[in-house]
Amino acid sequence: MKKILVFAGLLFSFLISAQDRPGPQPAPETNEKFNVGMAGYSFRHFNLDQTLEMMQKCDVKYLCIKDFHLPLTSNEKEIAEFHNKLNSKGVTGYAVGPIYMRSEKEIDDAFTYAKRVGVKLIVGVPNYDLLPYVDKKVKENDMLYAIHLHGPDMELYPDADDVWNNVKELDPRIGMCLDVGHDTRNGKDPVADLKKYHSRVFDIHIKDVTDASKAGYSVEIGRGIINFPAFVKMLREVGYTGMCSLEHERNMKDPLQGIAESLGYFRGVITATNK
Repeated sequence: MKKILVFAGLLFSFLISAQDRPGPQPAPETNEKFNVGMAGYSFRHFNLDQTLEMMQKCDVKYLCIKDFHLPLTSNEKEIAEFHNKLNSKGVTGYAVGPIYMRSEKEIDDAFTYAKRVGVKLIVGVPNYDLLPYVDKKVKENDMLYAIHLHGPDMELYPDADDVWNNVKELDPRIGMCLDVGHDTRNGKDPVADLKKYHSRVFDIHIKDVTDASKAGYSVEIGRGIINFPAFVKMLREVGYTGMCSLEHERNMKDPLQGIAESLGYFRGVITATNK
């Protein structure tokens, strides 16, 4: 009988202490001007349900939509069902892309798609000679257009300097998606580039890399060479109000652990630098 009473007392104490514990706390970015999201490309081996399950486990509420989750040819019913599924998990699709555009028709299709999806930001990769047409479409549709830079792996838009030099005379709604990993791999400093070009930075892809060269490869945030404390401080300094979306490119067929580690580190930096 005594053992039963002791066990009952311990169980009651455990239940009381469990009730006293605080629930899940707001994410560190809650009090920042910027938000943390996910780049849809991170989930290229997963369907939408699996994607949303991983995002929910990591408490991420914003998704840049890739066309393998919502094809460019989707009809109104399919788009509505897509948004309903996101809403059921507390997720908002904030942009579409990256979308590669090699003709005026592909640009037309991308803008039509973005309007039907209901977003105001396209992350795109247009051929250089098509930039005047992008300028025309931005003016017609009043959308933001963020050119995704690709480091030394592609001739198109290798770094922030290149994007800036090609868009600075165009409509101010045309800017860049600052991929900090690719910018670094092309020998640039994403902290300095954010400071220089913040007026044209409409989206950010966060990741870490092992080296400031083509030989560098993507790793979990905190394991590479990028100075994320300095980067977060610069986000605040320039008043950035967009997304910092993790584009996880390591172990992509089994990414959850790496995604959680990267987001945990980045959010830890947000907290640690907010003094």
